[in-house]
Amino acid sequence: MPDIKHFDPDNALERAERLFWQHGAAKASIQAVTVATGLNRSSLYATFGGKRELYLATLRRYVHHRARPAQRWLTEDGRGLPAIREFFSALITARCSGEHAGWGCMLVNAHTDADHTDPEIRTLLDEHHRQLRDAMHDALQNAREQGQLAPGVSVEAAAEGLVLLAYGVNVRSRNGADADSLLSTVTATLGLLGAQHAAERD
Repeated sequence: MPDIKHFDPDNALERAERLFWQHGAAKASIQAVTVATGLNRSSLYATFGGKRELYLATLRRYVHHRARPAQRWLTEDGRGLPAIREFFSALITARCSGEHAGWGCMLVNAHTDADHTDPEIRTLLDEHHRQLRDAMHDALQNAREQGQLAPGVSVEAAAEGLVLLAYGVNVRSRNGADADSLLSTVTATLGLLGAQHAAERD
């Protein structure tokens, strides 16, 4: 007789994702994973493999359900700097209020987790970085075409800088920074890129 699963694997994966997102893979024991998912160890291993494989699966789920939609929106919006500003505003709201307040970003958290040197995890994190940078690049290119950027601003360098700013928002919010201070930093940074700031400076 085949082994019949009496549980929803995606539901279990979602519960594991929440556990790893909030606490990190290194701090989440296999016992904590079984409690969070409601699965015994044999079912867990038979369905997902070991803890490492489960963690990888939750990272991929996070990318699919949370990171990629935001990146896709940023690429397709077309408004330039206002789109980037709205991206950061939504990010700060999500990180500082609601159900996941103080959790940071699961992918950014993974950069400091004990497993971040695992080749598959490293590849996933690097790919996410490239995708977010490319989305920022697209939005900045739209800004350039609409005359929103100050002369001399490098779209490539600014895109990388904004990705690092997003990382900083995630880390600082996880450490208790308030939304107003984070938004002020973002506003000041975007102001340095803008054509209006350059005109005022001249």
